[in-house]
Formats: sequence, C-alpha cells, structure tokens
Amino acid sequence: MKRFGKFAFIMIFAACFFVQKSAIAQDPLKVAPKAFKEKLNNAHVNVLEYASKPGEKEAMHSHPAILIYVIKGGKLKSTTPDGKSQMIEYKDGDIAWREPITHTIENVGTTEIKALLIETKK
Repeated sequence: MKRFGKFAFIMIFAACFFVQKSAIAQDPLKVAPKAFKEKLNNAHVNVLEYASKPGEKEAMHSHPAILIYVIKGGKLKSTTPDGKSQMIEYKDGDIAWREPITHTIENVGTTEIKALLIETKK
C-alpha cells in the first residue's frame, strides 16, 4: 500500500506539472513571440501589438475578453481546440470586441495584418 501511495503522489504531481505547462503554453507572448509584442501591462489591461504576414500561423493560445483595433486589415482563420474554424475579415480601422477565446490564428489573406489587442483584467 505504501508503494501505491508514492506512485499516486508522483502521478498527481506529474499531472499538475503538465496542466501548469499547458496553461503557460497558451500565453500568446510565449507561443507566438514573433506575432505578439507587449506594449503595456498594468493592473487594468495588457496591450499587445499583433502582426502577421500571409501564410503565418500562431500556435494555440488564449485571450481574456479583448478589444481589437485593426491598423492594417486582412483575412484570418481562427480555429478553436474542438476543431471548429471561422474566417474573419478585418478592414483598416475596424474595432471589434471578442469574448475570451482559446484558438490558433492563420493569416489566409494576401496582406500583412497589424492590430492592437487590449486584453482586459479583472
């Protein structure tokens, strides 16, 4: 029984490690540092600059509720962990509100997309 207790402890520890690691892996700054640059981070918001050239794809990442200001528009494909995809087309100057999301993003258009993402904090 003692052996089982040690084994169970090791398995629980390993599970916690992998859960924590996957949560960290969903930070856009960590999984896609080429696309996302932090411009401001305070107690109220985190402002990210986003840039993506045609054909570029960002790994799975998460955002809290977010305000998007599109500097240079284009066409994106957003895919959630359950495999559902949607096409999103932004024009220069668009402003959009998004609820929290975990997704991958791919620039499927012909132009470089640039935007500011203002992530809210509670």
